[in-house]
Amino acid sequence: MDQPIDQPTDQFVDRPPRRQPLPLEGITVVAVEQAVSAPFATRQLADLGARVIKVERVDGGDFARGYDTAARGLASHFVWCNRGKESLALDLKDPRGLDVVRRLVADADVFVQNLAHGAAARLGLDAATLCAAHPRLIAVDISGYGGSGPYADKRAYDMLVQCEAGLVSVTGTPEQPVKAGIPAADIAAAMYAFSGVLAALVRRGTTGRGGPVEVSMLEALAEWLGHPLHHAMHGGEPPARTGLAHAVIAPYDAYPTADGGRVLLSVQNDREWRRLAEQVMGLPALATDPAYATNAARVAHRERTDALVAGALRVLGTEEALARLERAGIACARLRDLHELAEHPQLAARERWRRVGSPAGPLKALLPPITLPGGDEARMGDVPALGQHTGALLRAVGMTDAEIAALRRDGVAA
Repeated sequence: MDQPIDQPTDQFVDRPPRRQPLPLEGITVVAVEQAVSAPFATRQLADLGARVIKVERVDGGDFARGYDTAARGLASHFVWCNRGKESLALDLKDPRGLDVVRRLVADADVFVQNLAHGAAARLGLDAATLCAAHPRLIAVDISGYGGSGPYADKRAYDMLVQCEAGLVSVTGTPEQPVKAGIPAADIAAAMYAFSGVLAALVRRGTTGRGGPVEVSMLEALAEWLGHPLHHAMHGGEPPARTGLAHAVIAPYDAYPTADGGRVLLSVQNDREWRRLAEQVMGLPALATDPAYATNAARVAHRERTDALVAGALRVLGTEEALARLERAGIACARLRDLHELAEHPQLAARERWRRVGSPAGPLKALLPPITLPGGDEARMGDVPALGQHTGALLRAVGMTDAEIAALRRDGVAA
């Protein structure tokens, strides 16, 4: 007998929505990685729920562990890029150590490496070799300049690639080019490796096959140089280095305030200039003065424009200057240092800080910027000590305690 339509069936009963798991739960990643590009990529995967097994050298591990001691005795780069991973310390030049990695890869979903050019191939850990042996595996090769071409064998460090990619040519002051204050080439490569893995996982879900993923630091950063590159390639002059100013917009810079702060503002159109002149600077005549009324005129008279804005703001405290700019609808910001970023009220209000464990005790860390409402929070695991998980991982691939002891005795594992 059919159920009456006014009698709800189970499938239509309102239930609270189930909380979504992290999207990469059940995914295993093996990484032979060092420095920033590969570790930062795999940390994104770990935060989203993947199990990441980090293979390190027995003699000191990932050399980023030794960059500094700023994070309570630990290296700041390492703390940033390596939370939530299992550390396995092996000598891959010994066949026994290499065999462990091959056993782990056989059961993995993703393999990532950023060894020097040719080193992975000599070990049989390059993407082409691994994917031929394991059709469902996604294998990522991260390099400085790519696997072919005249630069393939060049040593690639972040600053060098920033120079080769032209970033330094557009960063700094008119007198002095400078590199970015963060490892921009490493981060660019890391994020394309991360997104490449996600894309390959989607493809594997429809085809059943993994495959190689190739990312080079030069090509990743060259993509990020898209605006100035296209500006220069297609008939324009390369954008000038302008410090905090903008090459083709004025006023757009940082201006000192009465209490020693600096306020940045950006006027994007002539309506905003009128509001700035009238409501912030108290100089309404500038709104219609032909020397300043249009952006083209303000750029042509940039020094005078900046001097007028600076003169109006230098008599105001930082808070008052920002309040006036906000009321006038002018885009503005405070020039903060890193200590001020750590105390940023917006990050605090959105509860973006967490504590992660480490060999030095709990450390403050930011939630990753990918937020998945309705799902589990990012898995921000501990920063591992070198070789912290070696014994457990060796047992997981079938080794006995006696075999593990032999590897440790011979310096193949630590």
